[in-house]
Amino acid sequence: MSRIGKKPIAILKGVKVEVKNGKIIVAGPKGQLEETLRGNITIKTEGESVTVERGDENKQTRALHGLYRALINNMVQGVSQGYTRKLEITGVGYKAELKQNWLVMSLGYSHPIFFRPPEGVKIETPQPTNVVVSGIDKQLVGAVAAKIRSFKKPEPYKGKGIKYEGENIRRKEGKTAGK
Repeated sequence: MSRIGKKPIAILKGVKVEVKNGKIIVAGPKGQLEETLRGNITIKTEGESVTVERGDENKQTRALHGLYRALINNMVQGVSQGYTRKLEITGVGYKAELKQNWLVMSLGYSHPIFFRPPEGVKIETPQPTNVVVSGIDKQLVGAVAAKIRSFKKPEPYKGKGIKYEGENIRRKEGKTAGK
């Protein structure tokens, strides 16, 4: 039995969970998310909790059991509190700013990089060297943050580039002079 899959999901105040036509719909104060169910998985709502159960012991069904429990938990957290991912930009002249819903970044290339966030994701730049990605869909927020980071990954010698807040970059020692 899946250790994660058998845990009940607590429904927070103001969140509504319902299953319709093979889809689970979670609505809350910040918005609404839905996920298509596949496999032999059933969702039961009892009062203030949701449980995920599997109909058989197939390998595919066992794998989906814990996955759907985690996805539903992320949906409940997202529509009630939301998710944020913070990025830090390090390097001389490296900066980011918001212009008409576009994120414009100067990252040492010969041209600026323009990035438009997808629907449902909000990007803020409280400082020119900080970018905050927020939204209700945990997967989408993480994917957008990873996409922004991929424009200039931190390099190991000086640490220049875009990194997640709190990420530790392993530094390398530079070349030394010959004998």
